[in-house]
Amino acid sequence: MNAVQVAISDGLTIAKRNAIKIKRTPDLLGGVTLFPIVFVLLFAYVFGSMIDIPGMSYTEFMIPGVFVQTVVMSAQITGYTLVQDLQKGIFDRFRTLPMARSAVLTGQTFSDLLMNAGSLVVMAIMGLVVGWRVHSSPGEVALGFLMLLFFAYAFSWVTATVALLLRTPEVFNNVATLVTFPLVFLSNAFVDSARLPGPLRVVAEWNPVSTITQAARELFGNTNPALPVPDAWPLQHAVPVSLGWSVLILVVFAPLATRRYKRTVS
Repeated sequence: MNAVQVAISDGLTIAKRNAIKIKRTPDLLGGVTLFPIVFVLLFAYVFGSMIDIPGMSYTEFMIPGVFVQTVVMSAQITGYTLVQDLQKGIFDRFRTLPMARSAVLTGQTFSDLLMNAGSLVVMAIMGLVVGWRVHSSPGEVALGFLMLLFFAYAFSWVTATVALLLRTPEVFNNVATLVTFPLVFLSNAFVDSARLPGPLRVVAEWNPVSTITQAARELFGNTNPALPVPDAWPLQHAVPVSLGWSVLILVVFAPLATRRYKRTVS
């Protein structure tokens, strides 16, 4: 086999190892299944009773935002798992094996992609239970979920890069929470960004989370003609800009994470 085939084969082996690890780790498995349910119920019945979106139910407005929130926060598992393996000396064992250097990161991110797919399935089912409905074609719905998974995969490389820079699970969790919470909540995921005050509105409209959320709403048919047309250019072209964000993040952070990993194990 050539180098590319070896890298793919080794990456799939690492992904299988991580998938088995998830199955045998109840806290990670619980995070995949329970957190999405809690998020959907919390935002549907607590925030939904207080926030009014003219012309549509708050449930249909917020479910795409919950999708984006979950894939962003689930991407932290990539970084957390990497720093755990680093502390336990797993990287040293991998270094002694005849395997591609890139296999550890590609296998980790691929297994986390499968976990994100499971989270989206659970959330979609819960969304349907609490009243979420799609109003678009099956092709658009499929594209919406693929777009969310692509963004989740790209963002997992960001957390991998940060994890390899910090190297301890406790510090990584603090930094990841400090970054992801403003990224998610300073957006249009749960409120109409047009209602935010001036500077915060500009930040929210150019936030990639807002763009991904707007694209998901368009593809799932959860937009509202009664709401004003967004002024910001990314929100006016949400689907192509969302794909562009994912490609840009992947192109920048995949090489950074790979380079950092090689320095860490050298």
